[in-house]
Amino acid sequence: MNRQQSLFDSSEDIEQNVDSEYANKVINVASVPMRSPFRYPGGKTWLVPYIRTWLRERGGSDKELIETFAGGGIVSLTAIFEQLVGRVTLVELDEDVAAVWQVITTGDAKWLADEIVTFDLTVESAHAAIAQAGQSLRTRAFATIVKNRVNRGGILAEGASFVKQGENGKGIRSRWYPITLKHRIVEIDQLRDKIKFIHGDAFEVLRINQNRKDSLYFIDPPYVKAGGRLYRHSTIDHLALFEQASHLAGDFLITYDDHEEIRELANRYGFEIRFVAMKSTHHVQKNELLIGRDLSWL
Repeated sequence: MNRQQSLFDSSEDIEQNVDSEYANKVINVASVPMRSPFRYPGGKTWLVPYIRTWLRERGGSDKELIETFAGGGIVSLTAIFEQLVGRVTLVELDEDVAAVWQVITTGDAKWLADEIVTFDLTVESAHAAIAQAGQSLRTRAFATIVKNRVNRGGILAEGASFVKQGENGKGIRSRWYPITLKHRIVEIDQLRDKIKFIHGDAFEVLRINQNRKDSLYFIDPPYVKAGGRLYRHSTIDHLALFEQASHLAGDFLITYDDHEEIRELANRYGFEIRFVAMKSTHHVQKNELLIGRDLSWL
């Protein structure tokens, strides 16, 4: 398998429909580089064309993108790989997800990549790797990658179970692409001088940086409806998040599920809303919300 093939593995392709009053087109996610080492539930690969438009208008080499609730970090990775901003900061509270980013951004990326490509994945070896997570930051990072790849839907929350049948009867190996993962991790490592990771609270980071005019903010919190099923830290104060966003000097983009409470909060703070219809990996079409102070770039 050559490098180009590994980065765009067809078995990870997801075709999703993105539709709003400003756009009506089918986004084939295979056309968007899959740069994250995570197969992240609730990930925003389908949103990348919108992110590009936003950052081409509001970004630049003098700007920093701060991605709170970073998860798989696809927005930050897109921004820095495509030179839409000068630097990025990812913020994540979950200690398992954080371990992966800490290892990658602090010089241990090669170790993690090598560990992945030499690992013989079986049900037994996966359980063993996960059981060793608490031994060190490295073992936690590796165990997280394993869980993310063998759990149904990539879900890392407590109670998630292994894939059983998987694609074409491959079971837990159906989403295990070691060469692909190695390439992604190594490529991120090559740009790590422009990538900062914070294992911490999104609200605190927003508060500390709120007066900066050289920062942009992508805010993708746990959704009202599905957050509890997908994430360990799923309960947040949505009102407090909107209040904090109202104090940001820099531009921001918030994504949410289409929920009455969220629409009411956006209206209360005078934020603009655009509805985006997307088709999930289960081919269920639903509305998501893009929220910002000024969405004229759409």
